[in-house]
Amino acid sequence: MKKEFVRFQLEKFTILVGCLEILGGVGLFIGIFFTPLLIFSSAGLSVLMLLGVLTRIRLKDNFIMILPAFFFLILNGYLFFKFM
Repeated sequence: MKKEFVRFQLEKFTILVGCLEILGGVGLFIGIFFTPLLIFSSAGLSVLMLLGVLTRIRLKDNFIMILPAFFFLILNGYLFFKFM
């Protein structure tokens, strides 16, 4: 993963992105019992995945490389709009 951030020229954001992903995942889990946290976490992860998709498009990666981030963008977007 570290090599990918170097390729993206975003190596200074590696720890920030990792922390945000972990917090988002924990927020989704706790959000099962507390819906406002689920909404906030799914929105944050959607934004994070959108930025990931845009970064991969900017680097002209192929669709297979974009697919995981795009899948999680759609999944978190769905959770956001379903529970909003």
